[in-house]
Amino acid sequence: MQSTTLRAILFDLDGTLADTAPDLATAVNHLRVARGLPPAPYELLRPVASAGARGLISAAFGLKPGDDAYEELRAAFLDRYASALAVESRLFAGIAELLTGLTDHGLKWGIVTNKAARFTDLLVPQIGLHEAQCVVSGDTTAHPKPHPAPLLEAARRLAVAPQDCWYVGDDLRDIQAGHAAGMMTIAAAWGYCGNAEPVTWNADVIADTPLQVLDLIRENMLETSRPNSI
Repeated sequence: MQSTTLRAILFDLDGTLADTAPDLATAVNHLRVARGLPPAPYELLRPVASAGARGLISAAFGLKPGDDAYEELRAAFLDRYASALAVESRLFAGIAELLTGLTDHGLKWGIVTNKAARFTDLLVPQIGLHEAQCVVSGDTTAHPKPHPAPLLEAARRLAVAPQDCWYVGDDLRDIQAGHAAGMMTIAAAWGYCGNAEPVTWNADVIADTPLQVLDLIRENMLETSRPNSI
């Protein structure tokens, strides 16, 4: 693990801080039922929840951007999701303790997500994340992740140098964005992770639980507080 002067932790939202897959799956399955199709298995939808409309529509309907009917389904999906986005969504086990630990250690924390602000602004306060010191959504900057712009904007808002931030996410593009922004990256193996193994992402660290991230923070702060050996 690289040594940094840790001052802030930035988190992805879906699949990292919050288990939002149940409400996302419900929204896309509403579309299937409305079209006379049976609901898609949750086990099929959950791994792609971090990819939002693109991933869920692909899994549920076999369509991708550019295909006929994709944009119509995407608009219907987003409208349905907006009407019920915090019914079953919850913080992952250990996240509340992790965030409390950050505050106890005097660290700043924020959210960087590709979810559009129309959803983020509604969801974040409803699931107990209202104390985030910055929230950067997918349409906050000109480019979403894996471009580094959203992470750099979050660091700017927190008044912290990018190299003094860690970024935690459950998708390859999170790790790519973190590397591009010059941040230490942590793959959240407790999240959705798509259909790939986090070990292939070249993250600096792979954490199996949120509390492992807290342990890493404690280790880093203890190490950086030690006097240099002579």
